[in-house]
Amino acid sequence: MTKQASFTIEPEPIDSPEAQLALGRYIEELNGRFPGGFDTSRAAPPAKDDFTPPAGDFLVVRAEGRVLGCGAVRTEPGGIAEIRRMWIAPELRGRGAGRALLAALEERARRFGCSLIRLDTAAELHEARALYDSAGYREIPAYNDNQYARHWFEKSVR
Repeated sequence: MTKQASFTIEPEPIDSPEAQLALGRYIEELNGRFPGGFDTSRAAPPAKDDFTPPAGDFLVVRAEGRVLGCGAVRTEPGGIAEIRRMWIAPELRGRGAGRALLAALEERARRFGCSLIRLDTAAELHEARALYDSAGYREIPAYNDNQYARHWFEKSVR
């Protein structure tokens, strides 16, 4: 468990009520921010067991007794990990939770034996792109068929 001054980050089964609450809020926000809404089936949907150790993990961010963020990491062949479904509630943004969650997901990837992390994001998610850039990710050509993604990134975590 990662504990910051005002929030915690810890593993949570992806099918738990708290994980589903976070994912629901994530989907709700994207639905409002994307022209035409957000359909999870068009976003390169992962399999449920992708986020269960040792294949991956799902983390939940809690603050003030509430679930206010989530993120997932899954492993792929060749020592590659992919970060998915990273989200911080608007009321927690600006307090370091996004950066801490990203670091926790990167640490999980290293524990799973991965040395390269990839992720994608939509053009509308300016805050996410700024975070990834400032955390050392570099933009790369598309590596998946996520219909919402317009930017793909990777970072070495050896």
